[in-house]
Amino acid sequence: MEDDPRADEIRRSLLDAYDAGRRDLPWRGESDPYRIWVSEVMLQQTRVETVIPYYRMWLERFPTLESLAEAQEEEVLVAWQGMGYYSRARRLLGAARIVREEHGGDLPTSAEELRRLPGVGEYTAGAVASMAFGAVVPAVDGNVRRVLARLFDLPDPGGAELRDLAGALVDPVRPGDFNQALMELGAMVCLPRAPGCASCPLGNLCLARARDTVEERPVRKARPPLPEIEIVVVAAVRGPDSRFLLQKRPARGLLAGMWEFPGTEVEAGLTARDAVLRLAAGLGLSVVGEPAELEAVTQVFSHLKARYRPFVALVEGVGEGGVGRWLRAEELSSVPLPVAQGKIAEAAREAVQNLARRL
Repeated sequence: MEDDPRADEIRRSLLDAYDAGRRDLPWRGESDPYRIWVSEVMLQQTRVETVIPYYRMWLERFPTLESLAEAQEEEVLVAWQGMGYYSRARRLLGAARIVREEHGGDLPTSAEELRRLPGVGEYTAGAVASMAFGAVVPAVDGNVRRVLARLFDLPDPGGAELRDLAGALVDPVRPGDFNQALMELGAMVCLPRAPGCASCPLGNLCLARARDTVEERPVRKARPPLPEIEIVVVAAVRGPDSRFLLQKRPARGLLAGMWEFPGTEVEAGLTARDAVLRLAAGLGLSVVGEPAELEAVTQVFSHLKARYRPFVALVEGVGEGGVGRWLRAEELSSVPLPVAQGKIAEAAREAVQNLARRL
């Protein structure tokens, strides 16, 4: 690629288009390596439109790497709540602490050193190193993979091949801007379906366009259907101040360290109502009256689809030791809740308020 006469034209055309029409995003033009790093971690598997308000709120709460390193995990998870893939937040916290202890509070400047931090893969390391420190290294995400596959008409390019291509193309003077321009092209023009080839600044250089293979590049691989599980959830409420019972998930595994209403997978031959009663009994609680079923909530994870069937149940009893934490409705926002659990919490609050008005 270094000897390809198109390389200079690709760089020039792409950067000219980026300078003329790039999106106005809060991390664009940022020089603080910490803020660039935060934005890149948030943008992993999350849409730009979703990230923007979280990014701003995060920096209000943790404006510096030091302030993040000093935070408690639960505080960090609450700030991340709603974006999903919570392991990103925990790794961001762990990496901040490592940087404080081992690097004097300054992020490493090379992609190689950045990759040694928790949660920093090859793409993130390249993005941060090029944007924050001017390192002439590639940053290949899903958008860049699609652009390069079409630009060079590659049916199913491997990771090493793409990194070599991108590395040879990176502009030596403006590596950070070039990487962002390539990602921007994939996000705004070179879309997976119905790409805007007519307005593409690289259209006259694109081999897939010339060969009429754009829609076939890169080859789409069929994904197997996700397994589905059904979980009965009980929003147990007790006392005159209507406190809800929440439990903390284990420190490792899916949604580690998050809080949730007690739940259990529905066993074959067991009704949801009976599952609720059994679940409450296992917590040392007795249900008063009939549990009220709320609207089901579905949450899709990377490896499965969970369908939650929540019930609100008035309960009595102190519960067995270590059952969890009893929180008033207004306190539920003080603990990190996964997206589905947050929806259940909102519905449960409303159900309890309606019940109180009828009494």
